[in-house]
Amino acid sequence: MNKKWFPIFLLVLLACIWGSSFILMKRGMIALDGSALFSDKQVASLRMFIASIALFPFFLNSVKKIKSLKVFLFLSVVGVCGNFIPAFLFTYAETEIASAYAGLLNSFTPIFTLILGTLLFRQKLKWNQVFGVLIAFVGVGFLLLFGQPEIQNKAHFLPTLAIILATFLYGISLNTIKHKLSHLKSMEITSLSFGILFLPSLLAVFSNEAFTVIKNHPKAYEGLFFISILSLFGTAFALIIFNRLIALSNTIFASSVTFLIPIVALFIGISVGEKVSWVQILSIFIVIVGILFANYFELLKEKFLKRK
Repeated sequence: MNKKWFPIFLLVLLACIWGSSFILMKRGMIALDGSALFSDKQVASLRMFIASIALFPFFLNSVKKIKSLKVFLFLSVVGVCGNFIPAFLFTYAETEIASAYAGLLNSFTPIFTLILGTLLFRQKLKWNQVFGVLIAFVGVGFLLLFGQPEIQNKAHFLPTLAIILATFLYGISLNTIKHKLSHLKSMEITSLSFGILFLPSLLAVFSNEAFTVIKNHPKAYEGLFFISILSLFGTAFALIIFNRLIALSNTIFASSVTFLIPIVALFIGISVGEKVSWVQILSIFIVIVGILFANYFELLKEKFLKRK
């Protein structure tokens, strides 16, 4: 493949992998014939356990990088806030809301990343970032107020709130990586944080009786198949692609996947028969415009001035 197009191919592939993770969570809980499989907690605990096993060899190779208690604590924050808790929040949310809507809500992550970077890590916000966040919040408001008619029902409000909390935790994790673990490579951070999660995820699997379902449910392996894809491809393989993408291009280009994930989740949701409204599409468009303005305005301005 042409070197010019290969990074674009990787970007689209990564967006497809991460964008499909929302429907894979749903398929871990509900069989193709509509019958119940694993519970939301069982899906989340199995996802973390399988991913930690897949990354364990890399953990053993990188464990010498943990040279202080402070580094261990920061890696624990990344593991817990960036992976463990959100895994349970997302599967809980998808017991009530559509996977496409969950994918749309995931686009809040860059907003919280910017805000928390300013509040907790004294990261200076430029005027375009402030304006971009305000634009994004308009989209958020539309999505929350009009994007899901059933949201006024408590049964849908709490799952929506769970995903917003998950994206808030993603923001904490991303800022911790940027400001406290910048001396480590991406693969080291991921493998070490998942290595730390190995025992908690194992305990979660046993406490939620996931192995009992695997042993007794006639269609358990159908759900386990989708959960394994979610764990191996959505975590380990996707990370390798992301690291390769950064090496071939730059972090700004690689971070563009954030804007493609909800689009992929939206199309997959529609393809499996989930209802998506024009309000949801408009809302996510406004959010993406705000995030693009916050992150790329200065870069576009520089390129425009250079051409002049």
